Amino acid sequence: MGQRDPRIAVVGAGIAGLTVAAGLTRLGLASTVFEQAPQLGEVGAGLQLAPNAVRLLRRLGLGRELDRVAVRPEAIEMRRWQDGELIMVTELGDACEQRYGAPYYTVHRADLHRCLRALLPDDPVRLGRRCRSVSERPDGVELGFDTGEGHRADLVVGADGIHSVVRAALLPDRPRFSGETIYRGLVRADRLPSLAERPRVRLWLGPGRHVVCYPVSGGDWISFGATVPADDWQVESWSAEADPGELRKAYQGWHPDVVNLLAEADPVRRWALHDRDAVDRWSTDRLTLVGDAAHPMLPFFAQGANQAVEDAFALAACLARTDGGVAGALRRYEEVRAPRVAQVHQRSRGNATALHLPDGVAQRDRDAALRHRADLSHQDWLYGHDAELVGTG
Repeated sequence: MGQRDPRIAVVGAGIAGLTVAAGLTRLGLASTVFEQAPQLGEVGAGLQLAPNAVRLLRRLGLGRELDRVAVRPEAIEMRRWQDGELIMVTELGDACEQRYGAPYYTVHRADLHRCLRALLPDDPVRLGRRCRSVSERPDGVELGFDTGEGHRADLVVGADGIHSVVRAALLPDRPRFSGETIYRGLVRADRLPSLAERPRVRLWLGPGRHVVCYPVSGGDWISFGATVPADDWQVESWSAEADPGELRKAYQGWHPDVVNLLAEADPVRRWALHDRDAVDRWSTDRLTLVGDAAHPMLPFFAQGANQAVEDAFALAACLARTDGGVAGALRRYEEVRAPRVAQVHQRSRGNATALHLPDGVAQRDRDAALRHRADLSHQDWLYGHDAELVGTG
């Protein structure tokens, strides 16, 4: 990248931040990661890893470990809320890996986080440092932490989530409340044999809400997410516990598979869903953003974590292989990432309406469109993308 490698600071040690650090290490660039929590760990439940992220994680050497802790679902299926009628099914499994050179996984967030953390030595990860200030100057960036410490870097990568302090130094916008909340939880797979027998991503679509579930942790658990209109609930916390009875009441009259799933759910967590409008610029000459700090999305397209992994690899590739210095690398990073994440962001936000249509003409038209797009080939633009290659193109 130049006569001297840049001093890189990553703010945030979640999935996005750890992937950035691991991706930089793989290409010979060192970084220091600052995390506000006193101990590392991920809360939440499951997530879906599509081939566009899995092929990149395999380049970090995580293929064998992901095979051990994750699950390869056979298919994604969508059903009607009340009678369980099959709307569409997209085959995954071997067909997916053969088409895209990488499988589709479902995984517990904590398992993925542990895999990424194991790629890094202890020294570059500094815990208990909540970033309070970001001051960019022509010759570097000064970070201030609530411990009273400071840190000077040539480049700061904000991987600090939807309420990013780094983003606040770049952009004046605020998170947008979607009007939706989501309940998440885990149920032992042996309590739900009808759902555990064949590993699949299953969705039930109904008026104003939907449920998704899939196996994680090697198939030992079923992870679920169930959306409900917000009413007056706007708490945004991964650790906010919810009343399982309220969740079950919200899905009365749904298909027995849904009712049985939610009957076993305890404890349950709930939080309000926010995103931000897509933007074309999220960098200066010495500051940039990845993951939810750059483009927080609603979880209705199952691509949030996948796009964070793409960001990390594209950024690392731009930093390692450009001759334009840090500023040139960040301009290239934005050029290759902004159009793609805007497209994914639009799909995610649009699904907040499309997945929750009331029964009727619009719902039937949606179901017909879903059946038309069920073939795996309709995902080529998404699953076939190689963010690292694009970053070096």
